[in-house]
Amino acid sequence: MSSPLPPSRTGTLTARRILSPGLLFALPFLILFALFMVWPLVQGLWMSLTDTSLSAHAPSFVGLDNFSEALRDAEMWRALGHTVWFTVLSTVPLVVVALSMALLVHTGLPGQWVWRLAFFAPYLLPVGVVSLLWVWLFQGDLGLYNQLLNAMGLDSVAWLSDKSVAMWAIVLTTLWWTVGFNFLLYLAALQSVPDHLYEAAAIDGAGAWRRLFSITLPQLSRITVVVTVLQILASLKVFDQIYLLTKGGPDNSTRPVIEYMYDVGFTGYRLGYASAISYVFFALVILASAAQYAALRRREK
Repeated sequence: MSSPLPPSRTGTLTARRILSPGLLFALPFLILFALFMVWPLVQGLWMSLTDTSLSAHAPSFVGLDNFSEALRDAEMWRALGHTVWFTVLSTVPLVVVALSMALLVHTGLPGQWVWRLAFFAPYLLPVGVVSLLWVWLFQGDLGLYNQLLNAMGLDSVAWLSDKSVAMWAIVLTTLWWTVGFNFLLYLAALQSVPDHLYEAAAIDGAGAWRRLFSITLPQLSRITVVVTVLQILASLKVFDQIYLLTKGGPDNSTRPVIEYMYDVGFTGYRLGYASAISYVFFALVILASAAQYAALRRREK
């Protein structure tokens, strides 16, 4: 009769039986993650330490020179300022409007499926279609908005070619295009608020506004934090709609930092310097995310 395995040997075999199938199932994802995430990050970091260019010369190691130049680059900081300004302008309406839309649908408007489709459908459109549609709306002579202004006796507005208006036009386009996602998150959160809270408030004689500020909004505080953080991170990465609507103009007044990276790398052919700018921006986003996380933790405590 064979002797039983010692406990340590039995534990090792059990761990192997558990880990081996799990590792095999996860291996395709790990390979793709390494190829398309880890390797590009490592390659980009190495490129930021060289003078890699689209020209024919072989790249040479320059150390931190690209990072030093980026920190002194006034155009980079100007583009970063445009990115932050867009984030400030877009985050507040994308949260408030989404919440208002979800409250309207949740209160029982007639034909709810129509409202849900109308609010969420623009989010499903590709950015090229959205940008082309809004370029037509913003046209100087035949655009819908200027036609409405002229009908009211007001002058036409150069929506995409006036420095004082162009960023607001981009924010308006982004609001129409992406608010549906935040609306869906708020609507799901509203459906999870317990009904007995509203029943108790109704028995106590609380009106609609009282229930909104004493029950609904406090119950939505966590999802509001999630929506706000996600929106800030999404707005910081803005590029597509700005490039298609204004190409960063007029006079680079709406150019975000990601478009500046594109211009430096693929117009100026300085891939190494563009990589350094991207890592500076990445570090700033990480710092902003860490500050948000610390503030939320402090609020919860």
